[in-house]
Amino acid sequence: MSDLDSRIRRLEDRAAIEDLVIRYFLAADDNDLETLGSTFAPDAEFLMGGGFSGGSDRESIVRFIKEDRATMGVTVHTQNFTLLTFHDDDHADGVVGAHLELARGGTTVYGAVRYLDDYVRADAGWQIKRRELAVLHVGPWEDVATSLTAELRSRWPGQKPVSADLPR
Repeated sequence: MSDLDSRIRRLEDRAAIEDLVIRYFLAADDNDLETLGSTFAPDAEFLMGGGFSGGSDRESIVRFIKEDRATMGVTVHTQNFTLLTFHDDDHADGVVGAHLELARGGTTVYGAVRYLDDYVRADAGWQIKRRELAVLHVGPWEDVATSLTAELRSRWPGQKPVSADLPR
C-alpha cells in the first residue's frame, strides 16, 4: 500500500469511527437496541464510573442498557469532540466528550461526560471493544448552577451525591 493509500485509509477510518460514535448516540436516544448492540464488538466491555460494569459482552451490555433505559424518558446525547489514537490498522482508542440530557427520576438531568473507548476493526467495520463512561458533572437541572463548583459533582436522582470520575 502506498503512503497516499495509507493516509487515505486512515482518514476513512477516522470518519468511520466518528460515525460509529454518532450511531451509538442516536441509537441510545432512539431506544434502537439492535443498532446500539451492533456498535459493540461481540466480546466488548462497558464500564461506568467507579468501575461499575455494564457488561462484558455485547448481549449483557444491551441488556444492561435496556434495563437502564426503562428508568428514563427522553435522552439527548450531544457529542462535543472525539480524539482518536491509532495503534495499528485495526486498533484505536479514543476520548469522546459529550453532554447528556436525560429524563430520569421525574426530572431533567444534565451533565458532561467522557467516554474512554477502545475500538477494533471487525468484518462489520469498526466497533467499540471497550467503553468506560466517566462523569465530569451530572445532576438535576435545578442543580446545574453548582454542579461544577461543588465537591460532589455526580448527583444522580435518587442517589447520594458522590465525587465525579474526572478529573482523576
